[in-house]
Amino acid sequence: MGFMNYKKRGMPVKVCFFAFILPLMAVLSVNSQEIVTADRYLESVSERYSSIRDYEARIVIRSGSNEMTGNVSHLSPHFLRIDFTRPAEQVIVFNGEQLTVYLPEYRAVLNQSITPGRRPSAGASLASSQGLTLLRRNYVSSFVTGPEPVLLEEGGNERVVKLRLARRTIAEGFRELILSISSDTKLIRRIEGITIAGGQVQFDFTNIRTNQGIPELRFVYDSPASAYMYNNFLFRDTD
Repeated sequence: MGFMNYKKRGMPVKVCFFAFILPLMAVLSVNSQEIVTADRYLESVSERYSSIRDYEARIVIRSGSNEMTGNVSHLSPHFLRIDFTRPAEQVIVFNGEQLTVYLPEYRAVLNQSITPGRRPSAGASLASSQGLTLLRRNYVSSFVTGPEPVLLEEGGNERVVKLRLARRTIAEGFRELILSISSDTKLIRRIEGITIAGGQVQFDFTNIRTNQGIPELRFVYDSPASAYMYNNFLFRDTD
């Protein structure tokens, strides 16, 4: 009789316990699968770029009241070229070993030999598999508002996931970066950076075309015959 009374008293308690805990466990299981950290999301973007051998895009660079526009070409791993339409005819080319800048206003060609440790960290070069690998290594990432897509700009209809990257050491060229990543393609749509001096720089990428078969010859630059040549304008090889 005592055992029967125990069953009558105990079973409802057990039933209530399992009725509560089983749904809770199911909810926790689903949530654990859906949670995406900022670093994991940045890793998935890096994986997306690792499948891209080359890309072309229209680029707009804004710094203060200055605006530059042009077309950017990238070939993995380190080839980069920007042909500007504003300023017209200005060119920046990097072939993995040498950085070349042509300034038509001064008829000047600036050349700089680059070692692997001094490769450019400009916004355009960050939009690559190698650039994203460096970002994950040298910056701490977090979501600006969360993993859900938000409007890139007020009044627009383009949605992106925004990541905030804070530098780990003072050696980085940007104190903070904000990446706006297309929620549809997982390609970087915008990079906003705060420099060491506190200036703000913004890089916008539109009309992105991937895996077009860009040849290495595109990154061979023939300087105008009338241009003045300035070598190692940033630093000497022995510095």
